[in-house]
Amino acid sequence: MAMNADLRYPIGPPERHQHLTAEQRLPLIENVAQMPACLAIAVDGLTAAQLDTPYRPGGWTVRQVVHHLADSHMNSFVRFKLALTEDAPTVKTYDEARWAETVEAKTPPIEISQSLLGSLHARWVMLMRAMGEDEWSRKISHPERGIVTLDENLCLYSWHSRHHVAHITALRERERWG
Repeated sequence: MAMNADLRYPIGPPERHQHLTAEQRLPLIENVAQMPACLAIAVDGLTAAQLDTPYRPGGWTVRQVVHHLADSHMNSFVRFKLALTEDAPTVKTYDEARWAETVEAKTPPIEISQSLLGSLHARWVMLMRAMGEDEWSRKISHPERGIVTLDENLCLYSWHSRHHVAHITALRERERWG
């Protein structure tokens, strides 16, 4: 995967598509399925000091990124479930920057969120692989993004999975952490 010079967006900005074909969805679902394993490789062997290093100047620490992934992906999973069980429900936003500053996002071992992500992604991927074609056009109403289809949410979280792992791997490369 080519890295972008912008440390905020190491793989570039997300691409969002409101409607995908079944063939287009497969690699995106696979990105979500593989994220916990890719994250485990990205953080393998990092020391406590390395985990507490920001991935870029002014950015979150590696530890905060791992816990952010759990926070964000739990919210997305819930949004999938809401879209599948309600008619275009309005979802609640959350202040991810403030969430990243709470004590359980800044200090605990990353294994807590890694374990959560492994189980969460297993359920999420099972759900997505079982969804029918018509279910992908189901929607949520997002107060900031407007109407979002599940296809569009899949695009975003396939990217999000790779985006934050790339923050960590790019930092490892820059710092020569091996």
